[in-house]
Parts: sequence; structure tokens; C-alpha cells
Amino acid sequence: MSLSRAALLACTFAISVTAYAQSIKPGLWEMQSKMGGNAQIDQAMAEMQKQMANMPPAQRKQMEDMLAKQGVSMPSAAPAGGMSTQICISPEMAAKQDLPVQEKGNCTNTVTSRSGNVTKMKFVCTNPPSSGEGTYTFNGDTAYTMKMQMTSTQQGKPQNMSLDGSGKWLAASCGNVKPMK
Repeated sequence: MSLSRAALLACTFAISVTAYAQSIKPGLWEMQSKMGGNAQIDQAMAEMQKQMANMPPAQRKQMEDMLAKQGVSMPSAAPAGGMSTQICISPEMAAKQDLPVQEKGNCTNTVTSRSGNVTKMKFVCTNPPSSGEGTYTFNGDTAYTMKMQMTSTQQGKPQNMSLDGSGKWLAASCGNVKPMK
């Protein structure tokens, strides 16, 4: 798995965190994540952000439009070299706890424990081969923090990476951001 693909996979897991909430408020959410773990990953994330920032306006708009069709808005880089995304949680999704989850990569997510406001989970993906576990701490139905450790394989060698993230509810209206499918 290339480092940029690993970075995108990790960012997608940051988005999927809301699937493990006991309850979550519908509306527009901002989710920030920072992937790290080794110098190669840090360099790949910095390069990916640089490429996004240097895209010609028309190409960036095309990418933003493509992401918007999937219910994702990437308005800016998060502090300290991370990524920031916005997603829309519909009232139906919140009521059913049927929220965005990682679908690409043939992944299986398992909640291993829930205690108070803390949820622990594990995941295994077959394409590309990767696995990990994480802890999510919810602050009511409008915010969370998370820490995740992941392992993947690149050129036959195991690669370890970490993902720190947070999410916060922004508004009841999602504006132009459509709910994820």
C-alpha cells in the first residue's frame, strides 16, 4: 500500500468514528485527524497537503465536487499538519445510529467495549491488508476525541501508524454538504 493510500485510508477511519457513538446529534460535523507514526508517513501527509494546496482552482473544485457527492467536504488543513473534513449526519442516520463507516477496503469493524462515554473498537481490512484498534471518548452528543493504532503492509514490510482525531458538531443545517451514502 502506498503511503498516500494509507493516509487516505486513515483519514476515512477518522470519518467513520461516529458509527460508534451511543447517540450523536444530527447536522454538520467537522472532523479533524492527524496521522503519524514514522517519518515516511509524516512526509507523505505533508506532501499530500502541499499537493492539495497547490492544485489549480479548477482541479481543486473538481475534487471538492467529487467529494461533495460522497457527502464529504474538505475545507482546510487541520492544525499541526492534520486533515479537516466536514460531513453531514442526517436525522435518520443519527436516530438509527446508521452513520458513515469505512466501506472501501473490505473492512470489518467490531466494537470491543462500551463503558460510559468511552467506546473501543477493532478493524481488519483485506484490501489493502491492514488492521488496528482505537478508543473514542465522547463529550455528549456534540464532540469526541479518538486515538487509533494501525498496521498495514508496504512492499512486504509492516508499517505502523497512529491516528489522533476529534470531531465537533457545527450546526443543525448541513448547508451544501449532503449526507454520506
